[in-house]
Amino acid sequence: MPTALIILAAGQGTRMQSDRPKVLHEVAGAPLIAHAMAAGAALDPVRTVIVAGHGADAVRAAVLDLDPDAAVVEQTEQLGTAHAAAQARAALDGVTGDVIVLYGDTPFIRPETLAAMAEARAHHAVVVLGFEPADPGRYGRLVLAGDELERIVEYKDATEAERQIGLCNSGVIACDGTLLFDLIAEVGNDNAAGEYYLTDIVGLARARGLSAGVVICDAAETMGVNSRADLAAAESAFQTSARAQALDNGITLIAPETVFLAFDTVIGRDTVIEPNVVFGPGVTVESGALIRAFSHLEGCHVSRGAVVGPFARLRPGAELSEDVRVGNFVEIKNALVAEGAKINHLSYIGDATVGAQANIGAGTITCNYDGVFKHRTEIGAQAFIGSDTMLVAPVRVGAGAMTGSGSVITGDVPAGALAIGRARQQNKPGLATKLFERLRAEKARRKRD
Repeated sequence: MPTALIILAAGQGTRMQSDRPKVLHEVAGAPLIAHAMAAGAALDPVRTVIVAGHGADAVRAAVLDLDPDAAVVEQTEQLGTAHAAAQARAALDGVTGDVIVLYGDTPFIRPETLAAMAEARAHHAVVVLGFEPADPGRYGRLVLAGDELERIVEYKDATEAERQIGLCNSGVIACDGTLLFDLIAEVGNDNAAGEYYLTDIVGLARARGLSAGVVICDAAETMGVNSRADLAAAESAFQTSARAQALDNGITLIAPETVFLAFDTVIGRDTVIEPNVVFGPGVTVESGALIRAFSHLEGCHVSRGAVVGPFARLRPGAELSEDVRVGNFVEIKNALVAEGAKINHLSYIGDATVGAQANIGAGTITCNYDGVFKHRTEIGAQAFIGSDTMLVAPVRVGAGAMTGSGSVITGDVPAGALAIGRARQQNKPGLATKLFERLRAEKARRKRD
């Protein structure tokens, strides 16, 4: 059956103490809303509707960057979850089938859980996602009658007996779309908070003689983010899970607790990750690579057998071919480094192509920016770039060519040529001694004065 998604993302998140909308705060390098959208996308929804509120323009921009086909509607008044879901009605006009309501600040619900809810819809008019936390606290409680869900009661409105129930409400609901909005239209706000609760549709459905059921998931999936402490806890939970999965997939993490992975990090088996490595979004590392300690990678691709670091930085567009060596304090951005090339220390390679087996000496810089435009540097196969060479782009160094240490290269270097771009050395006999004597005398004079 076709399924549509409504993701509620209108909350201001006052406990975050932030000007940024809560759902745009990041876990594992991606906004919270991106995690919710990714989980729902596994159902191949016919339409995704995001209900924004606080910071709606910023939320809309982020959502459309993630999914240009998503619809973003606005809840201008914060009157409760039922009122928020109702704002999606027009955007779903003409869409048939089920609707699943998710929350933009609940990032860890698994696609498999949503699939189970979709399957349960074959037996129940309304399906609610429940969980059993160690401490139910102030969560809403799911009141069962046998295998049927009778109603959901908010903690504020619950009796003492109902508060003893351990099965709690996540807020995630699956329902036929037409029925969902019909039930929402009947929801009132006669409760302790004076809000229109989406959870009330369960009781309304039961009053019609319709069936309601529960799918139970692990409590970790329902972790919500409402504060900076929650955000830190969510990051920790993601990293713990991602590290465990990496280890299970045949990746060596020498000190797992010091390695930070992004939501989309891909690492091949038999790769070794040393301590204190950070992966930003968009990183793929092929099998058998070595990422040494204190390196930072983002938006890059590292091929089989490559070695990166220690203390290396790979920025977006860095493409390392097989058996490349990138050493300490090397930064690479928007550059292709071909097979077997070496950039072993203290260099910046940006907007460049480095040929196979080329050797880049310490302190080399591709001077790629003129203040307005970026320009490319082309370094041929088996070229040898002497230490402290400045390559002023646009410039080409041919295959097998060499640059003298300390050179400033402003023109193309033919294949096999040696380029030297520095002033001729001159030695002045005795001048250093005289200069030091003069300086020491001046220093002594200043102390006397």
